[in-house]
Amino acid sequence: MNVRTRTVHRALAGALTAAAMTAAALTAPAAAAGREAAAGGHDRHSATRSAMEAQVAAGIPGVLGQARDEHGTWRGSAGTGDRTTHRPRLAQDRFRIASVSKVFTSVVLLQLEAEGRISLDDTVEHRLPGVVRGNGHDGGKITVRQLLNHTSGIYNYTEDPGFQKLLGPGFLEHRFDDHTPEELVRTATAHAPYFRPGAGWHYSNTNYVLAGMIVEKVTGHSYATEIKRRIIRPLGLTATTLPGTAPELPNPHGRAYSTLLAEPAPNPKIYDVTELNPSWGGAAGEIISTAGDLNRFYGALVGGKLLPKAQQQALLTGVPVDDTMPGVRYGLGVYTAPLSCGVTVWMHTGGIHGSSTIASSTTDGRHTAAFNFNGDWTGDLGALIEAEYCGKAPAGQSALVKPQKTTTLATLR
Repeated sequence: MNVRTRTVHRALAGALTAAAMTAAALTAPAAAAGREAAAGGHDRHSATRSAMEAQVAAGIPGVLGQARDEHGTWRGSAGTGDRTTHRPRLAQDRFRIASVSKVFTSVVLLQLEAEGRISLDDTVEHRLPGVVRGNGHDGGKITVRQLLNHTSGIYNYTEDPGFQKLLGPGFLEHRFDDHTPEELVRTATAHAPYFRPGAGWHYSNTNYVLAGMIVEKVTGHSYATEIKRRIIRPLGLTATTLPGTAPELPNPHGRAYSTLLAEPAPNPKIYDVTELNPSWGGAAGEIISTAGDLNRFYGALVGGKLLPKAQQQALLTGVPVDDTMPGVRYGLGVYTAPLSCGVTVWMHTGGIHGSSTIASSTTDGRHTAAFNFNGDWTGDLGALIEAEYCGKAPAGQSALVKPQKTTTLATLR
């Protein structure tokens, strides 16, 4: 579930530091279908296409993308969806979106606020008595809003050293383990908080696990049920699912690959990690979707079609995430960031075993773009966003994101 190492980058990109890997056998020309700019056959997405091909050249097995704007829908792919059969990545392929899931949970809580059933200023203790306590954590001083914008200070369970071992070196042994929200919160509260509530910003998957628990407490239904009822069905997101503990990806899909390494290594072994139990992500990152569904969702989300005006304003009211990155702010489950060409976009990324995703939209909801890598050890999602919205691919690592040295598997960023 990424622009400083281990903070902003984790939420602005699901990609990791570049790894040395020969990609010649995996590289293929980008395939695309869709509506291009009219006159002269000019390809408005040539920079995006080039940026996608560059990711494959850098070692990503396959890249999938889609963009929608006033000219129509463009679809593109590069590389392969299966390193064994060399099946290409398909526009309708499903993949794990990890932390892009967070705003689905946030929208449910914002809709509940609009219905008068909850307030963003309610405390966690009020909604979940006794759940956030111990080692300096006090749910009576943390609000729902602070959960959603990551200013709660609650420790991130995926940073727990024991948990990182389960999801990194121990993944193959533990990939099908079940995890409950209560267990994840206990892992978090075994550590001291990062800061007192409201005194800082730190990305924490624990915040959204708690948000999902609050949805269930308020509605009497699981967060998954409420997401389906309030978002997936009304928007017709027919390829978007919440698998719970089910390890399979629904068809059609390619394969997902990981080196299971926290640091780059020469010629690392690559594992097929397509099947896994996503319960360790829960409301913070379990959703499976497609590029098309993500574009439809982000267009509705940022375009104001899911929330009343007051809640939409709350969604898009961001807090600074890093004083070295002026303009980068985190709202309630979405980031905003200015690009090199002056365009401002709302976005989120997600990183989980074998899958790195970014979904984005301009501030009016009219130009959306979503991309996915089926590998987690290299890549630059920010370069794709710069290429799509600014019409140019960065010469090197994009200014929007910088590499991190940590296991993407255990971040859900």
